[in-house]
Formats: sequence, structure tokens, C-alpha cells
Amino acid sequence: MSDNEVGALNSRDVTRDIFSASIGSVACCYTGQPFDTVKVRMQTNPAAYPSVLFTSKSIVSNEGIPALWKGAVPTALGMVAENAMAFGVNEALKRTFPDEAKSDPTKRPDLMRPFLMGAITGCCSATVLLPSEVVKAKTQVVVGNTGASSSDIYKKMMKRQGIRSLFIGFDAQIMRDMPFYAFFFGTYELNCYLFRTFVPSMPEELNFFLSGGFAGMLGWAAAMPFDVPKTNVQASWDSKVVGSYFPELIRIARERGVLALYTGLIPTIARAFPANAALFLGVEMGKKFFDQYLWA
Repeated sequence: MSDNEVGALNSRDVTRDIFSASIGSVACCYTGQPFDTVKVRMQTNPAAYPSVLFTSKSIVSNEGIPALWKGAVPTALGMVAENAMAFGVNEALKRTFPDEAKSDPTKRPDLMRPFLMGAITGCCSATVLLPSEVVKAKTQVVVGNTGASSSDIYKKMMKRQGIRSLFIGFDAQIMRDMPFYAFFFGTYELNCYLFRTFVPSMPEELNFFLSGGFAGMLGWAAAMPFDVPKTNVQASWDSKVVGSYFPELIRIARERGVLALYTGLIPTIARAFPANAALFLGVEMGKKFFDQYLWA
């Protein structure tokens, strides 16, 4: 094992990655969950939920404000697991294959490297995220409050399909997460670099916040066409572990047109900025807190 590999997986850095990702995940989840619930309703039943405003009003008036946070608990747990994996893998890759420009301010950083590392990260995190995504998708499309809790949905899944039900749409998850994380981590590093270069007086915390928000928006814009069929596959009770994704993608494009693959884009982009701004700010502040107070 090389020195870089040992350094990439040392206990302090791994613990720091998990801690900071957990802080950011909770902030991200509860900031963005209402937008996500609206998006899922629009994607799975566009006839009943034709617009963001109508969907929001319908949910609040018929089910109450707390319904906007349906599936928040499994989402938060899933986000902690996902982001611990995502940020952990991404940081480990950066430690294993360091960019020399990071230690030499006279050199321009390799701005393509974060995009490639992000794509690799997406493949890893998809595996961890999948079970909570399936439970969340099925929970969010339940109208009303009877049998609408995550635990109710989980029990129904176990009864109908057993443990395999937690891995429905594995191929769909990979297809969504690879492009998402490529742009997510790639544009975050690019944004941070641009702000530091052209707005050097900007406070670091504001840089993290803005860079994270824009990274989330661009990541979702890139992944959105893959997310719509993924949501439909995972919300359905008849989908397979692998093999339902591409037929669903083709069906949507044929029946509703290519633009239907962008259904829910507005609430997704609206959610992406505050949720991912909170995520990256939480992660970066978590790192600072860890360094100063937990493990100097």
C-alpha cells in the first residue's frame, strides 16, 4: 500500500469526513425536503399535480404543512450515509491523487479532475443511498395520512418483495448519480476557484454557501433527465432491481415527449440552491469545528 493510500484512509481524516458530512446532511435534508416532495408528486402524477404552486397548495390544504416533510427521516438517514460515502470517497480520492496546484498558489488547479472524481464518487454513493431512496419515493407518492409513514411503507415492501425491494431501480440510481456528482463536486471546486480569483474579498463562508448552492443547481440540471424515470421506477410496486429503468425512460419520452424528462425541474432547482448551499456550508464548518475542538 502506497504512502498516498495510507494517508487517504488514516483514521483522523476519515472520521473528519464522516462528521462534517453528517452535519451538512441534516442541514441539507430539512432545508430541501419540501421542494423534493413537490417534485416527486409532479413527476409521478403530472395530471393531478400540473404545477409547483398547485401541488404545494394541494399538499398543504389536503394533508397539512407537515406533509411537505414526508419521508424526511429516511431521507436524513440516507443523506448521512450517502454524504458520508460521497464526501468520504471524494476526499479520499483527492488525498490519493493530490493536485499539485493546491500547495502551489502560482499554479492553476486542474479543473477537470474534480469532475472525474465526482463521477467515480457517484457510483459508490448510489449503492449506499438506494434503500432510503426507494422508501422515500414510495412514501412521498402516498396521498393522505393513512399508511403514509416511512415505517408503514417499509413493512409493506418487506411483505411484498422482501429484502430485494430495497434495491429496486439499482441501474436507475447509477444513471442519475454519476452525472449528478460529476457536476456537483466539479462545479463546486470550479466555483470556489472563480470566487477566490475574481472576488478575493468575499468571506470564505459566503464562498462555500454560494459555490455549494450553484453546484447543486448545475448538478441537478445535468441529472434531471435521468431522475424522472428513476423516480417513477422506484415509486412503482412492480419494478425490478435492474431492467425497469430504460423501458421507463423510453416510455416517458415517447408518450409525453423529451421535455417530460424535465418534469419537476423548477422545484428541483429551487430546492437545489438552499439545500446544497446549506450542505456545503455545513460540511466546511463541520471540518473547522472538528479541527479546532474535536481532533486537532
